[in-house]
Amino acid sequence: MFHLRTYTAPDFTQERFVNAPEAVFEPAPADGVAPDNFHAMSIYPEYMKVGGQWLLAVESRMDCVAVLEEGRIIVREFRLLKKGEMVLVGRTENCEDGIYLHADGFDEEKGPQETFAFRRSRSRETAYSQDYTELYDVLRHDREHGKIVWVMGPAFAFDRDAREAMSWLIEAGYVHAVLAGNALATHDLEGAYLGTALGQDIFTHVSQPNGHYNHLETINRVRRHGSIANFIREEKIDNGIIYSCEKCGVPYVLGGSIRDDGPLPPVYGDVYAAQDAMRNELRSATTVICMATMLHTIATGNMTPSYRVLPDGTVRQVYFYCVDVSEFAVNKLGDRGSLSARGIVTNVQDFVVLLQKSLSACEKQG
Repeated sequence: MFHLRTYTAPDFTQERFVNAPEAVFEPAPADGVAPDNFHAMSIYPEYMKVGGQWLLAVESRMDCVAVLEEGRIIVREFRLLKKGEMVLVGRTENCEDGIYLHADGFDEEKGPQETFAFRRSRSRETAYSQDYTELYDVLRHDREHGKIVWVMGPAFAFDRDAREAMSWLIEAGYVHAVLAGNALATHDLEGAYLGTALGQDIFTHVSQPNGHYNHLETINRVRRHGSIANFIREEKIDNGIIYSCEKCGVPYVLGGSIRDDGPLPPVYGDVYAAQDAMRNELRSATTVICMATMLHTIATGNMTPSYRVLPDGTVRQVYFYCVDVSEFAVNKLGDRGSLSARGIVTNVQDFVVLLQKSLSACEKQG
């Protein structure tokens, strides 16, 4: 039987907590500017001593600042700071400044560790069977009791089986939000409209005559209809990832890039508007799965803490997976501070098809 790992809060009766000074907050000197010696937040639970009580930042984000607002700790981006807001200052994390970073709240059980041992990194040679088993359990749990956010590159749209598998996952309730770019939506809609992705047949992968026009034809047609929803309805689209999102009311955020064609009508051209929209979906995420998109993955990793505080006050773990055929992309997250991310090095089309088949088999077995 699957159970979420229990969160163990710090023991605030210990001497270092009792004797710790109060956390210090100083006013922001101008809009978008933090005071000197500001404290930068991390992915881990962090507590601040305020009025003799240790307050947890309910929502956190790496590389942001903590603001004291009506007795609560609010974590805010620098660009959103307002002059006069009271910002946490102090660079220590072990009570010296009334700040405590709690990195071990979800400690996993580990066997004895040898000083020297092989295969400690995660690479194409790693066996991922235990990761898949955990992922099946997490997805089945969070389908009913959490929020599952998928971050997707365009690779899925190039293959019929991968598109069908992702559509099944959406319609079966395993997807609560999708974060992607213009390319994923464009090539998926191209596949539904013209049966190609970047001009190649999505089943045979054979390039079609004049196929290099197909994605532009698709974008132009969507823009003519004014929205993706209108395009799907008027062109009688009945398959694909975006179709399933629209059908099931699953929100999708399309963050634009400087190289986009078109783009499709809902694509955010303002990078900070896209960041805000992505973060709005990630605020309540309990499981995040990033697949074949390094830049969106790193952006998501920077916005996703290792924990979530539920409405009843329970602190639970956020499960974060990065799936890519490139070891570099998988390991890049750790280099950028997302130390709790679990990497799986594999072809993402194969990954999502295996996931769909396994979850479907689990449902048939009950």
